[in-house]
Amino acid sequence: MRVTVFSTKPYDRRFLHRASGEGLELQYSEARLSLDTARLAEGSTAICAFVNDDLSKPVLEYLTGMGVRLVALRSAGFNNVDLAAAEALGIAVARVPAYSPHAVAEHTMAIILALNRKIHRAYNRVREGNFALDGLLGFDLNGKTMGIVGTGKIGAVLARIASGFGCQLLGHDIRPNPECEALGMAYVGREELFRRSDIVSLNCPLTPDTRHMINAETLPVLKPGVMLINTSRGAVIDAQAAIAGLKDGTIGSLGLDVYEEEADLFFEDLSNEVLRDDVFARLLTFPNVLITGHQAFFTREALEAIAETTIGNIVKFRETGKPLHAVTVEYLAARN
Repeated sequence: MRVTVFSTKPYDRRFLHRASGEGLELQYSEARLSLDTARLAEGSTAICAFVNDDLSKPVLEYLTGMGVRLVALRSAGFNNVDLAAAEALGIAVARVPAYSPHAVAEHTMAIILALNRKIHRAYNRVREGNFALDGLLGFDLNGKTMGIVGTGKIGAVLARIASGFGCQLLGHDIRPNPECEALGMAYVGREELFRRSDIVSLNCPLTPDTRHMINAETLPVLKPGVMLINTSRGAVIDAQAAIAGLKDGTIGSLGLDVYEEEADLFFEDLSNEVLRDDVFARLLTFPNVLITGHQAFFTREALEAIAETTIGNIVKFRETGKPLHAVTVEYLAARN
């Protein structure tokens, strides 16, 4: 069974190769999947895609015409897939529902600590021989209120970490997580969480309800000077609104591992090019903004789990016609 793997980097090849077994022919491509590159999947029964690959209806129709019957996502998110079109075309869609919640939660806390204690700025100062402390003042996490929007596996691990720092915990989700409640987390409405939290961490999936959760209308609800962290999906925050919040002080500091228009930026070396995204470039000018390039998932353990689950989905589909972790329109409706 041939599988075309799009958006591959050397680490993708390494971990997928280790996880694959007999009967699978993995064909790697560095190209991002789009209507222009879909032809690279010719002769494949399945394609393996990542978060910024285009799996809209036209692309899925093209893939179907070439005989592709499975889209195996090597990610938990699936907002880049037109599930209704896939179902109508008879293409199965599979994902990696969980890999290492510790990877993302730990990275989230790393951003919080770096932003709070200005580690990124202090590092550059010391390298330049500047040992002054002015402008590097932080605050104790102990006793501060952290609001976590989305308390699934990642949110629960983050809650445990934050509890260890002595934070008071607020949560918001469709349903409470008993593990978080055992830590003393109080579940409240979204607006109350925004109003009371010193730190807000967004760890939720991207749905119609969460798209642009942080926008011009919600900015006034946030606690003045809040630390806002997003390691979920870029479109959960309206970047233009975030810039406005940074300028007027509503947002005291902003940490991002994702960005709504990241598809043309992240996972590539653009160090010799001019950034054409004016919004992203503006975000980089703020001293109280820290951005990482969608690397929260990037640990050895997570990549091993992603590869193993992805290959498991493909093998199960080959054997039964159904992947292990299918994503359907019905699943999405039940989730929302």
